[in-house]
Amino acid sequence: MRDFHLPGRSPAMAINGMAATSMPGATLAALDILRAGGNALDAAIAAAAVLAVIEPQSTGIGGDCFCLYAPATGGVIAINGSGRAPAAATPEALRAAGLTAMVDTSPHSVTVPGAVSAWEALNQAHGKLELGRLLQDAIRYAEEGFSLSARVSSDWADSVEKLSKHPASARRWLRDGKAPVFGDRFVQPELAATLRAIAKSGKRAFYEGAIAADMVKTLRDAGGLHTEEDFAEGADAAVFVDPISRAWRGMEVFQCPPNGSGLLVLMLLGILEGYDTPGGGPLSVARLHRHAEAARLVYRDRDAFLADPWQSNVPVERLLSDEYLTRLRGMIRDDAAMPDLPQAGDADWAKHKDTVYLCVVDRDGNACSFINSLFAGFGTGILAEGSGVMLQNRGFGFRLQEGHPNCIAPRKRPMHTIIPGMVMKDGKAVMPYGVMGGHFQPMGQSYFLANHFQYGLDVQEALDLPRLFPAPGKDHRTIQIENGLPQAARDGLSALGHTVATIAKPHGGGQAILIDRERGVLIGGSDPRKDGCAMGY
Repeated sequence: MRDFHLPGRSPAMAINGMAATSMPGATLAALDILRAGGNALDAAIAAAAVLAVIEPQSTGIGGDCFCLYAPATGGVIAINGSGRAPAAATPEALRAAGLTAMVDTSPHSVTVPGAVSAWEALNQAHGKLELGRLLQDAIRYAEEGFSLSARVSSDWADSVEKLSKHPASARRWLRDGKAPVFGDRFVQPELAATLRAIAKSGKRAFYEGAIAADMVKTLRDAGGLHTEEDFAEGADAAVFVDPISRAWRGMEVFQCPPNGSGLLVLMLLGILEGYDTPGGGPLSVARLHRHAEAARLVYRDRDAFLADPWQSNVPVERLLSDEYLTRLRGMIRDDAAMPDLPQAGDADWAKHKDTVYLCVVDRDGNACSFINSLFAGFGTGILAEGSGVMLQNRGFGFRLQEGHPNCIAPRKRPMHTIIPGMVMKDGKAVMPYGVMGGHFQPMGQSYFLANHFQYGLDVQEALDLPRLFPAPGKDHRTIQIENGLPQAARDGLSALGHTVATIAKPHGGGQAILIDRERGVLIGGSDPRKDGCAMGY
């Protein structure tokens, strides 16, 4: 039970159904779909579509998605909705275009968006309502407009320089060169027309015809290598895949397999479960130190191995083996921070990205964990003006280092940061959950899970707890902390040899819904670092 003297909020409670998203309008859209007879997956797609309009810096139909769906009948279904590089995308072609590394505002960082492909595949395989019905709230927000919330307006202001690089983006997304501010109304008639076309004709309306031609022309005019054939092939980019999992604390934690980073969550849990729970609670120096050190090790492995499994060999079984995780644990000292580790990535890759995560549970017990993203704020910042589609920069996850498993190649998927999570027990969903924030997500998920299941914080408290993250790259011994981390914890980490630095913006966001089957109640939380909420009925 939380201390009611302190700022914060209680978890949301419900019996019949619940949704937790990063914007109230999206949560309400999901609940409306549940009450109209849709299931958890229908509601999640409706919420994601709304967020693609009202949280445009974080997500959009020009982005990608991943989903874990746990039907009430048992088991976990996973879909990979990440897009692929154009057929002409080779390291040689990009170097000929003047690139020595991937650039997050370049058209070469735009992979063919996979979200719409995944939405239709999920809806057709497991939904109850038609896709066109699920898009109606998003269409209304695009046509009638929405008012900027606090976090959205803050992020928008941070993206002015990026949006200014492209005339169409500056024209449509800025006002006299400045971002709209908190409370301002913003309409997107071009996006509304595109959503209407998808609602009427499905994914083909997006990947073929006038909408695809508009996106391709925009990218080609900016120097991209994309073709309409690339987009037509992208209609079938989303694929159902076998999830990966690890037993943990009497339950099983599920993740999507590579090219997503869910593997790192399972590695972190495997390393940390070898320790006894230290005294002093979830913000004890011992707990924070061990978690940060474990993160340094698994993110090093991410940079070395994680890539498109259809084109590279990703040693998932080896990385998840008890033998390997025990060896990693043995590298961590309780009395001092580790010496420098070799890092495979550049520091720029490590900057926090924008994403939306949401989860829904319906009255039948179906549970959906869903994540949709443009990657960085407003993706590349390149707007296909005629169709209203902001194009992502997931290709920034590629490398130009030939021989590296994550080197860009034709029709290849980049290493992805976005990861939905699902906790199961005896074949039934215990909790759909996720933590946003670019590369922070595996650290954030494992931190949240331990906060709740190991340290006993309720779902909301587990999301609220101050966060930390070891900075990757050359500066990896620096631990980036949020303002709320107590001084005693800061001093203790410094004494172990860590460099402690406050981060400008908080680490990510998150949502979770705990399914209490014994009492027949749903308990939800939504991260205060975003503008959203968990609600049920």
